[in-house]
Amino acid sequence: MKLLKETKIGQMALQNSMAMAPMTRSRADVNGVVNESTVLYYVQRNSAGLIISEAVNISKQAQGSPFTPGIYTQAQIDAWKKVTEAVHEKGGKIFAQLWHTGRVGHSIDKGGMLPVAPSAISIQGQQHFTSQGPKEYETPRALETVEITQIVKEYRQAAINSIEAGFDGVELHAAFGYLPNQFLVESSNQRQDEYGGSIENRSRFVLEVMQTMIDAIGEDKVAIKLSPSIPYNSIIDSNPTALYTYLIEELNKMPLAYVHLMNAVFPTDNLPQYPRDVIGTFGPLTKHVLIANGGYTRESGGLELEKGIANLISYGSLFLANPDLPKRFELNAELNQPDRATMYGGNEIGYTDYPALN
Repeated sequence: MKLLKETKIGQMALQNSMAMAPMTRSRADVNGVVNESTVLYYVQRNSAGLIISEAVNISKQAQGSPFTPGIYTQAQIDAWKKVTEAVHEKGGKIFAQLWHTGRVGHSIDKGGMLPVAPSAISIQGQQHFTSQGPKEYETPRALETVEITQIVKEYRQAAINSIEAGFDGVELHAAFGYLPNQFLVESSNQRQDEYGGSIENRSRFVLEVMQTMIDAIGEDKVAIKLSPSIPYNSIIDSNPTALYTYLIEELNKMPLAYVHLMNAVFPTDNLPQYPRDVIGTFGPLTKHVLIANGGYTRESGGLELEKGIANLISYGSLFLANPDLPKRFELNAELNQPDRATMYGGNEIGYTDYPALN
């Protein structure tokens, strides 16, 4: 079974070809510090070939949702050290997913400050989860060019902090409508400076962030997650194939750990320009290790690996509910079903209490 075969990312050996996908759990405290239950949560799932952490805020400004962790204070770094040390002690490997939410936030949880974005364009047709319940999205403040340079530096420092915290590497969250994704597409980026307009300009922010993190922490330690065919959070582009072809070809020039591609998990019937077969369309373009994500089962994940394009399959909610997912796949055992009511926030219920086999 290919899912259970050992593989490599750079020189890092992985015990199987299954990754635990990043999943927001909202269990940090108000200062973005994770606790002992977070240590247990990740250790329980260390049979994944690679664990990718929940998204981690790179700065105070980066935070979009309450009770999400950070990596920009010493207290946050020290708390993550307990997680990575425990995972490594049990033989696991773990990357930190670095997060700036951009306009996917609300001033209620940002000290009264408006979210920021490439352009002052709000998300339409959705509400944001805040500490005071669901709220309509606000119109974000457009970033000044000098502020963009500062955010690039914050990503660099977050990568350095992640290595200090013991992570094996970092993944840039450039998917699902967060700040890097907002720079990439036309619907959220209508800038007139060097970060807007052409595909080359709209890709500039992502490429600068990736290069500065590689310069800071070295080769084979920086990765990226992309969602070329997901319109969620009002992310629409007229030619995503051209956009992501250019971006992936530029990323091919960098010594990355891997590229993490997310399938089209929302209906795109009214967006015929969006490829449905994301892995088949964009996967062959990358020269890097490829992780495929989005809706895979034991059977479909195995079939995806058999195609020879993806090297690993990442699982989200299945790992959330099944801490011993590789063993369950090996035995073709019954799976626990995730409880969506306890996914975000709360205590150990729906977090560390999912039973393993035996």
